[in-house]
Parts: sequence; C-alpha cells; structure tokens
Amino acid sequence: MNRCSWVNLNNPLYIKYHDYEWGRASHDDNYLLEMLILESFQAGLSWECVLNKREDFRLAYDNFDLNKIISYGEEKIIELMNNTKIIRNKRKIIASINNAKIFKNIQEEFGSFNNYIWSFTKNKTINRKSSEIINKNTLSDKISIDLQKRGMKFVGSVIIYSYLQAIGIINDHEQNCEFK
Repeated sequence: MNRCSWVNLNNPLYIKYHDYEWGRASHDDNYLLEMLILESFQAGLSWECVLNKREDFRLAYDNFDLNKIISYGEEKIIELMNNTKIIRNKRKIIASINNAKIFKNIQEEFGSFNNYIWSFTKNKTINRKSSEIINKNTLSDKISIDLQKRGMKFVGSVIIYSYLQAIGIINDHEQNCEFK
C-alpha cells in the first residue's frame, strides 16, 4: 500500500492513525478538543512522540472531558506534572487547561467548536493538490491569530496547520497515497 512518506511503517499506531484518522473530516467537539490539546503538546516535538503517549493522555485528561478539564486546579496540575507517561511541560499543561476554558467559551458563542472551526472554510475540506510540503498557510495564520486573540497558547500557525490536517479541514495526503 502506498501511504504518505512521513508514516513510520514500523509503528502500528502511526499506520492506524494515518489510515483511519488523519485527514478525515471530524465534526465531533470531543475529538476536536482532544486533537487541539494533543497538537499543542506537539510544539517542539514530533507528532509520533505525542501519538505514542495518546492513550496515557486520555487517562490523565479524563478522556478529554471538557467540563472536567476546565475544573482542573493546582492539585491536578501537580498530578499531571508527576505523570511520567505524558509530556510533563508545565507551561503546556497550564495552557491546555486555559485553552479548554476558551474552547468552552467558543462553544457557547458559536453553538459548538465545530461551528467555529469549520466556519473558516464554509464547512468545506481543502484538498491540496500540490506535492509541495508546507507547514502553514494563510488559513492557519488566520485561525492562529484568532485563537491567540481569544487567549489560547501553543496555537501558532504551524501547530494549527497540523491541527487542520488532523481534523480533516485540510486534506494533505500525498499524491501517491492510497488514503487520500
């Protein structure tokens, strides 16, 4: 099978993620939150590193239950900082809780986070036709700026571009990939 060249064929988690998840349009707010949190932890690291810890993140973050995350206090932050199975960056942990609160505000403003994030493309997936590999574009710039104005952290344009790929707003499968 032809897959995108970035897929580590020695990692079954990566293969499964690429084949069944990455680039597929998602409209589920729980999934959109999970991916936003995970992508923010990717900053400065590889996606494979985060993906390998995904199940541990799910356990540590109460299955990405938004209402639980927004209620996390200092005790939970300490618990997360002591959890050797996840990425223990205090700034990212604090940002993930703050970002969840802003995610909730966006839900209240737009009816759902899905309505907000997909409004940038009028509910359409962008199918990139270029073989040129990019890591940001004007769309990711625009969303990144808006999220930062709302107070989110670790949502720079490169992270947001990866997020848009992950949730299927941008379909960036390579030309020869059988999963595009």
